[in-house]
Amino acid sequence: MKKEIFQKIRKELPEAKRDVLLKNYTTFKIGGPAKYFFVAKTKDDLIKAISVAKRFNLPFFILGSGSNILISDKGFKGLVIKNETRNFKIKKERIIAESGAIFDRIILNVIQAGLSGLEKGSGIPGTLGGAVYGNAGWPRGAWAIGDAVESVTLLMPDGKIKKTDKKWFSFSYRNSRLKIIKGEKPVILEVILKLKKGKIKDLKKKRQEILKKRVEKIPSGFSAGSIFINPRQNTAGYLIEKCGLKGKKIGRVQISEKHANFIVNLGEGKARDVKKLINLVKKSVKNKFGIVLEEENQYLGF
Repeated sequence: MKKEIFQKIRKELPEAKRDVLLKNYTTFKIGGPAKYFFVAKTKDDLIKAISVAKRFNLPFFILGSGSNILISDKGFKGLVIKNETRNFKIKKERIIAESGAIFDRIILNVIQAGLSGLEKGSGIPGTLGGAVYGNAGWPRGAWAIGDAVESVTLLMPDGKIKKTDKKWFSFSYRNSRLKIIKGEKPVILEVILKLKKGKIKDLKKKRQEILKKRVEKIPSGFSAGSIFINPRQNTAGYLIEKCGLKGKKIGRVQISEKHANFIVNLGEGKARDVKKLINLVKKSVKNKFGIVLEEENQYLGF
């Protein structure tokens, strides 16, 4: 029966594969196999793959660059759609970009075009769609991608395509309406960002300053970025460090000795051990400070 389903999928999506190891598609380098796997190169590919998944009653997941996700060691029992819809164009003071476009690549291009509004996002990994979904940015009030969003084209759960404005997303710190929707979520197809003119020299200087800070702050090695959203009371890294957990290891994963809000895969790390560290941190911070930390990353297959 499983073979028959895969054959039907392949008729619709000839490039689809089976049992693809997902750790190879994440920055954490952790995760088991996807039962079915397909790379979408165009918006039509993306729409069709979602339609096929629904037709065969398969759970599906849209995977960007894999930079803010923890995937179960058991993998995912459905169709993983790798979003590689990379096209974007600059039109006067607007950027029209597909959701799979690499965010930092967009930033490089807009700086060269003398446009300001994204330079503070320099070095943030991932796709534009992922950045919009989680309202990626820097500490509270400093800057977030939602500041630049003008409109977003979505594929709704009913199959209709809808163009929404910025207000629809209700952007807040590391959050958006998309992130909190329960059940099947709309899928980002395209984003329009509105920027303003700036001086190329100043923009390049700002980018270099930010990239330097990231190198100084962020640990090297395999990680999924910041694990926890900073609460209002203090930074998550500070709270974790004050709990004496900096450098704590379980198996082959470790709370970074450089920045306590990062968990690093030391090689052959397991998702189950990452979850144990996350649970230990949440329990410790709650007991010591009365603060409940909220994870920033997505989970798949748990």
